[in-house]
Amino acid sequence: MPPLEGKVAIVTGAGRYRGIGRYVALALAREGADVVVTGSGRSPDTFPAGEREMGWRDVDSVAEEVRALGRRALPLAVDICDADRVQALVDATLAEMGRIDILVNNAAAARGRDRVPVVDLEEGEWRRVIEVNLTGTFLVTRAVAKALIAQGQGGRIVNVSSIAGKMPVATFAAYGTSKAGLIQFTRVLAAELAPHEVNVNCVCPGLVDTYRMEDITRGPIRETVVRSIPLGREAQPEDIAEAVVFLCGPDASYVTGQTVNVDGGRVMW
Repeated sequence: MPPLEGKVAIVTGAGRYRGIGRYVALALAREGADVVVTGSGRSPDTFPAGEREMGWRDVDSVAEEVRALGRRALPLAVDICDADRVQALVDATLAEMGRIDILVNNAAAARGRDRVPVVDLEEGEWRRVIEVNLTGTFLVTRAVAKALIAQGQGGRIVNVSSIAGKMPVATFAAYGTSKAGLIQFTRVLAAELAPHEVNVNCVCPGLVDTYRMEDITRGPIRETVVRSIPLGREAQPEDIAEAVVFLCGPDASYVTGQTVNVDGGRVMW
C-alpha cells in the first residue's frame, strides 16, 4: 500500500506547469494521496508561451494529471489573502474529500518591482509580497490547523520558504523578509501543534529551474550562480518535491519544527 494511501493533501500555488507546486502535487499523488490543488485563477493571457502552446489550463490541468495517477483531485482558484475564500477552500475540501491530512504552503507572490534596493522599494510592493507570502500562508494554515485539530488524527504541514530567508541578498528585502518570517512561523506552529500530533516543517529551496527563475537559469548569470553551489547545478522542481513528500510521510513522524535546505549545499546551516 502506498505510504499516503487514504490521505488528503492541499497544495497551494500548484497551477504552473514548471512550478514547484505542480511537482509536489504529483509526487503526493504517486505516494497515494488525493490532492486539492489551488491557484490564483490567473488569466490564460498571462501564461508563459510554452503553457499557452500546450493548451495548459492551470490547476485544472494539474488535477487531470493527479486523476491520471488514480487519485482524486479538486482544482480550486483561491485568493489566499482573503480569509473567507480560504475558509471556503477548507469547507470545499472537507465536503468533497471528507478530511484533510496534509497542507503544503507553496503559493507565493510573483516576482515584480520588489527586487530593488530598499531605498527604491515602493510601499505597495513591500505590502504585496508580505501579504501573499506571509499573511496568506498564515490564513491558510490557521484554517487548516483548526480542521486538523477537530479531526484529532494528527497531520502534516510543510511551508515552502527559501534560502533567501536565511542569507542576505541585496534587493531581496521584501522577499527575504517574508521567507525568514515563514521559518519562524514554522517553529512557533510546530510547538503549538505538537500536542495534536501535527508535524510542521519547512523547506528552503535555492536556485530551482522553474518558470520564475528563467532569467537566471537561462541567462548569462547562470554559471556564476551555479559556481556558488557545491553540487554544481541548480535544482529541478522534483528535488524540492521529494523533500516535501518525505516530510509529509510516515518516515518523518519524529521530525517537526525543522528547516531543510534543498539547495545543493549553498547554505549549510
